Amino acid sequence: MAPRPVSSQDDRIAPRDETWRRVRSSDASGARLPVLVVNLSPHGLMARVDEPVAVGARLTFHLPQVGAVMAEVRWSLGGRIGCKFDATIGPEDYPRVLALMR
Repeated sequence: MAPRPVSSQDDRIAPRDETWRRVRSSDASGARLPVLVVNLSPHGLMARVDEPVAVGARLTFHLPQVGAVMAEVRWSLGGRIGCKFDATIGPEDYPRVLALMR
């Protein structure tokens, strides 16, 4: 299957909050992927990465408070990726996750 092109569409559901936190993440095969999360919303995140990640890739992020969160890479450009979570972080958890990510 050919890699999908970089998406230029901004389809964010909610504004993102600034963060600066390294979190554990892995790809679909379980290989570790070092990431630095630089912004977050209940619906997704943007992270800096050291190696290229294809649009459409499935990643797992280990976030404080909520644990493993599955996401799809929606765009990838210049060492940054934008990801949409499979399930929204609920309003009861999001403030705590955000506080721990800053």
